[in-house]
Amino acid sequence: PEARQALHVVRWRQDFTSDKLTTERIYLITSMPPGAARGAQLAAWIRGHWKIENLLHHVRDRTFREDDSKIHTGRLPRVTAGPRNLAISVHRQNGRTNTATALCKAARDWNQPLTALGLTG
Repeated sequence: PEARQALHVVRWRQDFTSDKLTTERIYLITSMPPGAARGAQLAAWIRGHWKIENLLHHVRDRTFREDDSKIHTGRLPRVTAGPRNLAISVHRQNGRTNTATALCKAARDWNQPLTALGLTG
């Protein structure tokens, strides 16, 4: 109900290993009225969103090896992603930039994650 405008974005990406060019179309909805932001500003916001998405996916894949998981059907991929996202968020909230190192430290001191979540006192 708050939508004020919709955007249609067309992107082209080239895979440098196969030299294949792909086209991707995405649609965005915003509550901003038309003319409130310039095209360059909207493009920067879109890129910023994908930067966040890519950072999360990269950590989940490299640290938790999520892409190698054999769980691909039903609700299980989302169910298993939940605790991973929680772990990443808790460690980032505590100022950790390296999730793998933070997980190793948390494995040695089981009380640390509980303290970070406010579950001990």
